[in-house]
Amino acid sequence: MPEQKYEQLKRILQEMGSVLVAFSGGVDSTLLLKVAVDQLQERAAAITIQAPFHSRVELEEARHLAGEIGARQIVYDAGQLDLSTLENNPPERCYLCKKNVFTVCRALAEENGFAWLADGSNSDDLLDYRPGRRALQELGVRSPLQEAGLTKADIRALSRKLGLPTWDKPALACLLTRFPHGSRITADRLRMVERCEEFLRGRGFGQLRVRAHEEMARIELEEGELPRFLEKNLRTAVCDYFIAAGFERVTLDLEGYRCGSMNPAG
Repeated sequence: MPEQKYEQLKRILQEMGSVLVAFSGGVDSTLLLKVAVDQLQERAAAITIQAPFHSRVELEEARHLAGEIGARQIVYDAGQLDLSTLENNPPERCYLCKKNVFTVCRALAEENGFAWLADGSNSDDLLDYRPGRRALQELGVRSPLQEAGLTKADIRALSRKLGLPTWDKPALACLLTRFPHGSRITADRLRMVERCEEFLRGRGFGQLRVRAHEEMARIELEEGELPRFLEKNLRTAVCDYFIAAGFERVTLDLEGYRCGSMNPAG
């Protein structure tokens, strides 16, 4: 039951004593930060990374949510880091990125007197392709939600019960996941994808991805939203916007949204 896991989460956080939470403003990290602040008060805080491969809208949402929760928040500009290893979006991208970023986060945790650095990984993540998990293990980052056995469904249910606005928020992922491995990554291409996804969300679409294959955009939507997309006026507006943004062709993926559809096969 989520309630039993919730009690276990509280016990884990109390045992940790103090914690700096890697906070994106997503469903998982918002619940973790909320419970950490409830249990530890000023001995819990948030660390949020500002990076070119993170949506600017998500950064502002993270700032707002941290304020609502009442958490002290450190915002670290990843532009200070050497991110050149990510320029061609290598298959080990997630590991390299997390190793780089979480090394800095751990140093900031120690500098600010926190006993632990924690992230929002949940139990479902153990069943998915998550190459960045190795970096977290190497750096001693704890995942209290995972330790408590909380699944994504549990987290959404508890978030709703606690009145968190993120309880039904679509799953987040960094913008690098929109590009095939080996693709050249530039700030302009990242912003192009970001703008196109925001355009779709502004038209009422929820869980979605705009995957960039060179000059072609491949749109993934939830299955129930595919028919509405095919309405002529909406379809035309989307195509016009995407082409003005920089894409040459726009396609709709008939398989719909799939988490990790750019992951290596096998």
